[in-house]
Amino acid sequence: MEQAVDIGTARKHFRVDDLLDIHHTLLEKTSEAPYAGIVRSDQNWIGGRGLSPIDATFIPPPENRVRDLLDDLVAFVNLDDLPAIAQAAVAHAQFETIHPFGDGNGRARRCLIHVILRRHGLTPHLVPPVSVVLATNARRYITGLVDFREGRIDDWIGVFADATAAAAAGAATRLRAQIDELLDDLIERAGSPRIDSVARKIIRGLPAQPVVSADTAASQYDVTHTAARSALNRLEKTGIVVPTRVGRRRDREWNSDELFRLLDAFEHDPGQANGDNRDRPATSPTRPPRQQG
Repeated sequence: MEQAVDIGTARKHFRVDDLLDIHHTLLEKTSEAPYAGIVRSDQNWIGGRGLSPIDATFIPPPENRVRDLLDDLVAFVNLDDLPAIAQAAVAHAQFETIHPFGDGNGRARRCLIHVILRRHGLTPHLVPPVSVVLATNARRYITGLVDFREGRIDDWIGVFADATAAAAAGAATRLRAQIDELLDDLIERAGSPRIDSVARKIIRGLPAQPVVSADTAASQYDVTHTAARSALNRLEKTGIVVPTRVGRRRDREWNSDELFRLLDAFEHDPGQANGDNRDRPATSPTRPPRQQG
């Protein structure tokens, strides 16, 4: 996410190519790599029986319209006379409506939110989980997208603004406190290593670098490869980190299972971090509503 957002904010003028680069970065090392950075050349749809769009939940614009629509979207992103939240809300909904890629549209549209927020200088060092909070109340999110497509844009912007406020001031703050508590516990269980030790730096760096190797740790903390590997081996023995690939030692990587469980729990139910478990419909938050008209 950080790398993709950096691509989008590296230039003052945002381009369609930047959007394609973001999509390529998000998908290049996944099973969806054949779709990475490529605008769809076929009609796609969501829902239904799969073989035909006749029963689809939503049918995006035809493939021959996508390029022009992306040009229009990017021109909108480059406007500098709009409130940041309203601009991000409209761009998010319009991107979802265009659905320009064969796969990975959800990841790309989440990045687009943060491209706009960073271009306005609102989130220079943080990626607040706006999309995660939107997904907390899937019914309201889907209704908001219907409102946008039917011209009730202010209603959709209100939904988006509420989610942004919750992400910045509620859920993210509580998640940060939970992560800090976990890191303090990991340090204690690791034997309270010195403040300037490689082991302590690795633990403190887990939220920003949750998968770490001896090479990445050596580069990040300016130590030798041997020192980094020794620290990781000690942390593995105390159960602080675990190897991601059992049996391979030359290019071994480690991660904190406990940190990933905490992040997974937050993603599946950010209301736990918000202290709010109301209205949790089972409807998928990523499924767009039926296009009207």
